[in-house]
Amino acid sequence: MAPTHFLTILLIAATGMTDAAFSQEAKDPPAYVGTDACIDCHTAEYEDWTGSHHDLAWTEPTGANIVADFDNTSFTHRGLTSRFTEEDGTYYIESDGPDGQITKWPVAGVIGIEPLQQYFVETEPGRYQSFDVPWDTVEQTWYHMYPDQHLPASDAFHWTGPYKTWNNRCAECHATNYERNYDPRNRQYSSTMSEIGVGCEACHGPGAAHLAWAETESQPDDWPWDGLSDFGFTIDYAPGDAETEIQQCAACHARRGPFLGGSPVPGTPFHDAYRLSPLRSPHYHPDGQILDEVYVYGSFLQSTMYQKGVVCSDCHDVHAAKHHLEGNGVCLTCHSPAGNPDFPSLKIADYDTPEHHFHESGSEGAQCKACHMIERDYMGIDGRRDHSFRVPRPDLTIATGSPNACTDCHATEGPYWAQAELEKRFPESEYRGPHFATTFHAANQGQVDVSANLLEIAMAETMPGIVRATAMELLQPYQSAEVADAVVPALEDADPMVRAYALALQRAAPATEMVPRLLPLLEDPTRLVRIAAAREMLSAPIARLPEQYQRPLSAATSEWQSSLAVTADFPETHIVLGGIGLTTRNIASALASFREAVRIDPQMAQAWVMIVRLEAATGNEDGARAALAEALAQLPDDPGLLSLQAQLP
Repeated sequence: MAPTHFLTILLIAATGMTDAAFSQEAKDPPAYVGTDACIDCHTAEYEDWTGSHHDLAWTEPTGANIVADFDNTSFTHRGLTSRFTEEDGTYYIESDGPDGQITKWPVAGVIGIEPLQQYFVETEPGRYQSFDVPWDTVEQTWYHMYPDQHLPASDAFHWTGPYKTWNNRCAECHATNYERNYDPRNRQYSSTMSEIGVGCEACHGPGAAHLAWAETESQPDDWPWDGLSDFGFTIDYAPGDAETEIQQCAACHARRGPFLGGSPVPGTPFHDAYRLSPLRSPHYHPDGQILDEVYVYGSFLQSTMYQKGVVCSDCHDVHAAKHHLEGNGVCLTCHSPAGNPDFPSLKIADYDTPEHHFHESGSEGAQCKACHMIERDYMGIDGRRDHSFRVPRPDLTIATGSPNACTDCHATEGPYWAQAELEKRFPESEYRGPHFATTFHAANQGQVDVSANLLEIAMAETMPGIVRATAMELLQPYQSAEVADAVVPALEDADPMVRAYALALQRAAPATEMVPRLLPLLEDPTRLVRIAAAREMLSAPIARLPEQYQRPLSAATSEWQSSLAVTADFPETHIVLGGIGLTTRNIASALASFREAVRIDPQMAQAWVMIVRLEAATGNEDGARAALAEALAQLPDDPGLLSLQAQLP
């Protein structure tokens, strides 16, 4: 296939986003019928779900749902006062809008219930923005989620900016059967959903076929219908199938980028719908502990619990969205002298004792989660726990700066004290050996060549897949033909993340070896890998492919195109499209893409740098200077832009 064929396909996404990108080859799933249709037969589950965080993830702005004080109250942050009022049953927020002017909007939706309740408004037809001043339901007061920020309305992280748009950053996980429906031609949303809140069908799938089955006296001859379970669902939570449940929960409880334009149909494998964030900075600490708001899945994949087959519902009541037991009880279900026959490899021991935790029984320090699930606050006051279930490693704090549970409480004593205490109390511990954290930390610092260590981690089959994939991403600055050869076995690894990240390391291989390695993965069973293969084939120096590879290449490229098309409201997408324009030497397309990136996010420095460089490279020095002036108006202290300023005549 000639390289121009890639240009023909991919520039559709860059310039027009054809509707063909949204076509479906698979048979349409059954219709969604709504939670109310489930109540008569599933009363107990409905009662557990009612009032849960899933039920109240998104509610209408009524007096029954709003718990904040809208009785002409106000909150002042860095000199800006926002007001909250109610008039004839309509609730209003008055604050600085997209143009910086004080504006009054009716509340359009309510988000959550505790420990905070947030609100969003409609700033233009169809576009909803999450307001940064929520209600603290514990302290009964307004507060700012980002108290250290002082952002003008022109900043992308202002509450009216692209990173606070409810339609594309939040709504999918707060609704059932959500479709973003962004039209890049007029830059407007017409988002839809079957139901606000996380209803029954958000996890169990569309219910029309199940209702038909339940209401039929005798089972139809052609039952189950194509692609459905014996009960008429698109997903089957069969005992012993841990991955189905975990990946369904992960669809929302993960830091990830979407391939689709809204909620995947329940039962869709995670890596067919999303690209999971690896353990990169600034999302994770070097040892894989949570840093930014990464939710749960990336942590859990690192854990021994995951490796041993523990699933979300072992600890959480999935309908009530609460733990099965309180305190240490949920952990002691397995980690006790009685053990748990479902997990025969468990070490039988008494953990709920001062001989293990060295704290007074019943105290905060005696809680399993205090040591093995560090908690960090996000959104100002919302505590989230790390689900990697790790043993505290003060030695890694000393070596890499990663936190540890001991000095979370004993900050004054510090990590050297904590390490000495652990060595004294657990002299034979197996948790003080080498750790990938030291290599990841060194790679993030970029001060030494750690490629050999990264390669060892990447190819260590005993390591969690997300760790190995991260090592491969960190290996990219060290690409070579030797590295490409070394990771070839990983192209057949069982973990889709490992296969996908191994693909990127083939760029340094000779073309005669790279292309044959990429081609089989164009037909990989997982969309994540197929898209990665299509992306790498874009720059492959080939003039023509044999006929048998034309169809899989076209199909995988179309999937990539579709994933770009449905995320056209993300500035990150236009950075990718700009890169495609550069690779295919379509400078006009690259410029248009980088321009759209800075239109959405005016502070996206890398896009401004590319605009200035491309204008200068094409001889448009006036355009380069004008673009640089625009960029410096947004980012006056950016070192890359200041360097360009010194270079331009």
